[in-house]
Amino acid sequence: MHQSIGKYIMAAGIILVIAGALIYFSHGRLKWFGNLPGDIRIERDNFRFYLPLTTMIILSILLTIIVNIIKKLF
Repeated sequence: MHQSIGKYIMAAGIILVIAGALIYFSHGRLKWFGNLPGDIRIERDNFRFYLPLTTMIILSILLTIIVNIIKKLF
């Protein structure tokens, strides 16, 4: 049981390192991410509301695909 948990933690760590490297070396190429059509943004004088709905859906789909690939590998 402990070996399987260890594999999942190592896989999550590798994914986080790769994602961090991609974000670090992108140098502003991801400005569109978070400003997609469908992301709700309301700005008033003393009030800001931001709900990145489309961005959350895309991240959810990508993470689901990645988790399913990892499950098949291990």
